[in-house]
Amino acid sequence: MAELAALETKLGYTFKDKRLLETAFTHRSYLNENRTLGREHNERLEFLGDAVLELVVTEFLYTKYPQKPEGELTAFRAALVNTQSIAGAGTKLGINDYLMLSKGESKDTGRARLIILANAFEALIGALYLDSGYETAKKFIADQLFHKTDEVVEKGLWQDAKSKLQEIAQEREGITPTYQVVSQAGPDHDKTFLIGAFIGTERLATGEGRSKQEAEQDAAQKALAAKGW
Repeated sequence: MAELAALETKLGYTFKDKRLLETAFTHRSYLNENRTLGREHNERLEFLGDAVLELVVTEFLYTKYPQKPEGELTAFRAALVNTQSIAGAGTKLGINDYLMLSKGESKDTGRARLIILANAFEALIGALYLDSGYETAKKFIADQLFHKTDEVVEKGLWQDAKSKLQEIAQEREGITPTYQVVSQAGPDHDKTFLIGAFIGTERLATGEGRSKQEAEQDAAQKALAAKGW
């Protein structure tokens, strides 16, 4: 694992409590293999960071788009803070280099790693909030995410993939898509869902997410791509 001081340099911020920064990147699986460390994993910080992230982005969008209705603002926010978006921001920061994972988790490079990255990004927000308050966390979020907003809005990336798939499927096939849980993994407080998108009996794609809703959206997006819609 790279030295956390290098990340502080990237952030332009030095933690007063270094344990918060360590905890932000400590995955539950790492502690399962290193039980003697007596360290906390990052799930509580992730819980806090998720709430701070939602408030900061909500405040930003509310101010930036004074004429937009609640429904569109909600969709903009969802596009900015979904797993892919914040995992992407985490990847640009190089969070991968600082993650403390089990040997098994460290080999995973697929959707599961995206979720781990997204969780760590939120945990880092929680750590910044506890170490220095709302304004520091807000500045970090602004630096990492706000620049994506114009592209999200202009390119329609905020549009609901499930609604789009339903509209096109009904128009072209005369069938309403359905969604089925293929599998779920993890404890109740940190589940990952794998959900299939179907037209009739044909499974078009599967999607993953930290909630059923997110997994369905991911499946719908992939189904649109698979059908060339």
